[in-house]
Amino acid sequence: MIRVALDVMGGDHAPREILYGARRALRERPDLFLLLVGPEEVLRKFPSHERVEKVLTPEWVEMEEAPGEALRKKPRASIRVALELVKEGRAQAVVSAGNSGVTFGAALLTLGRLPGVLRPAIATILPTLRRPAVLVDAGANVDCKPVHLLQFALMGTLFSERVLGLKRPRVGLLSIGEEGGKGNFLVKRAHALLAEGPFNFVGNVEGQHIFFGEAEVIVCDGFVGNICLKVSEGVAEALAQMLKREVRRDPLALLGFSLARRALSRFRRKVDWREYGGAPLLGVNGVVIIGHGRSDARAVKNALLTAQRFVETGLVEKLRACLSRGKPEDRKVVS
Repeated sequence: MIRVALDVMGGDHAPREILYGARRALRERPDLFLLLVGPEEVLRKFPSHERVEKVLTPEWVEMEEAPGEALRKKPRASIRVALELVKEGRAQAVVSAGNSGVTFGAALLTLGRLPGVLRPAIATILPTLRRPAVLVDAGANVDCKPVHLLQFALMGTLFSERVLGLKRPRVGLLSIGEEGGKGNFLVKRAHALLAEGPFNFVGNVEGQHIFFGEAEVIVCDGFVGNICLKVSEGVAEALAQMLKREVRRDPLALLGFSLARRALSRFRRKVDWREYGGAPLLGVNGVVIIGHGRSDARAVKNALLTAQRFVETGLVEKLRACLSRGKPEDRKVVS
């Protein structure tokens, strides 16, 4: 039985969609145990369940609050309490769709970094024409050094191998050109480090190549990564709305749309961020899944199942073995 702590008050649609997602996850996975963390007036509405424990706390963090101030003023916020459950061994993972800056800061304060990790990073799964790709970092670190990108490549490779089951994933450095001399100072210096790394480095990857599957691990700093992620989400949603609008204008197109409904449904699931649920915070001493702020019940359910899968794969232990020895540039990937 995998025990996952869920921040009931995290997200734009909390607590209603968070609790609906919890119910769906419990129905789907009989080996999942949830620790619901939130205020009593919210949790009392959730029906009693043999695989649910309610952990009461009077505080929570709003989406618009500044991370530093929220962490100082609200020591018993729901995300802090959920992380403490992991530290105490009562839970094996945490899921929150709340303020990502607060989740990141609280995870560092409560769980700490794995030995040897310089900067934890958010890893996000992106669909491609070939195999799924992992984007690291997707927003945790705005300012990075070349050695940080080297560690992102190491952690992303292990993520791709252990969680996605990909053998010898290709690592690409996101840049403005394929040539090694292209990019800003950070990218140029990082390229030299990654070229000597213990993974399958294929060089620079441009933005338009990501979704064609040119690499399974895309490395960049969190500022670029978060913009890349938000742009891809916006394009996918805008295209879906444009397609619906055009189909409604043409009766023949509407007929064709009906005939192709199954294929379109499969396509939508493939590009829908809710299918992946959440992104892991790699490099902290525990399993932390950060959900999208707009998460609905479906996204929350998938985030909980993702957390369960992470615990089962033992990724944190693999990262600890990989990153705890020697200098960052000398560490070898442990498959």
